[in-house]
Amino acid sequence: MSAVSDRLPTFPWDKLEPYKKTAAAHPDGIVDLSVGTPVDPVPELIQKALIDAADSPGYPTVWGTPALRDAITGWLERRLGARELTHRHVLPIVGSKELVAWLPTQLGLGPGDKVAYPRLAYPTYEVGARLARAGYEVYDDPTELDPEGLKLLWLNSPSNPTGKVLSKAELTRIVAWAREHGVLLFSDECYLELGWEADPVSVLHPDVNGGSYDGIVAVHSLSKRSNLAGYRAAFLAGDPAVLGPLLEIRKHGGMMTSAPTQAAVVAALGDDVHVQEQRARYAARREALREALVRHGFRIEHSEASLYLWATRDESCWDTVAHLAELGILVAPGDFYGEAGATYVRVAFTATDERVRAAAERL
Repeated sequence: MSAVSDRLPTFPWDKLEPYKKTAAAHPDGIVDLSVGTPVDPVPELIQKALIDAADSPGYPTVWGTPALRDAITGWLERRLGARELTHRHVLPIVGSKELVAWLPTQLGLGPGDKVAYPRLAYPTYEVGARLARAGYEVYDDPTELDPEGLKLLWLNSPSNPTGKVLSKAELTRIVAWAREHGVLLFSDECYLELGWEADPVSVLHPDVNGGSYDGIVAVHSLSKRSNLAGYRAAFLAGDPAVLGPLLEIRKHGGMMTSAPTQAAVVAALGDDVHVQEQRARYAARREALREALVRHGFRIEHSEASLYLWATRDESCWDTVAHLAELGILVAPGDFYGEAGATYVRVAFTATDERVRAAAERL
């Protein structure tokens, strides 16, 4: 067991515990803006679909029900502009994090292979490479990477943690480069429906991929858009030549989304109203926190999409974390996401309206 766990870095969130205790000691309680977990209710139509499917004594299928695959392909075409999708182009997954962590292993990568991801990035990209004993490297522009031995390229737009959005032109250029060099491209698009000052585009859009899904896969999640983090509901879409073998591997591994969750996802993807309502909540919280942080002396960079504000006072991120903890506000230090984040903090606006108001007042 230790041979596997020793490959991994220290779980970053454990480092926040002392600051969490400081923030929790505030007379008016903690305002936790660190992890970014949804706090608003699961929409009723989704809860109803889950309940209606609760009597599910049999095993679900890894590929999902035909209704689920129809819902996914329909949403991809309606919302992302994807074209000519079949069931072979989609694959349900048990939340996006397990996929990110185990993808290099499931792709058969190992020593001598490389995985690349943005310089500021979700830590699980690195974890996935480490679990497979593959090499890993970060980039500012992926087309400047040495493609020799590069087997998996991660994009993340909108970015976690910065909220940066890659333009259609940038995505098109990167997709072309990856194809030219035979590099498999996975695009983490879990925040795509949460654009504020930009309109994020998917690699599944024909303007980006030229009408072909060869060598590209997009990752999508319902955790943020539909408050379903507790349901572990996500899916892949793209190249059938990649998804087919993954499906077979995941069948052997029993990586199946529960039947009630599958029914809930069908309901969630079929309704756009609840997404717009949730966006409105987040937009108001984002504006309140942005204004308060700027007044307090912070500079906000990027943050044109996602559920976070990427903020700095040009000091050590841990000094900023400590300062805010004294105000009863817990945020994530930027170095959780790479050395380039050493002077930044990531501020989530996923707290309740009441807690966001409290944070703004304290600032």
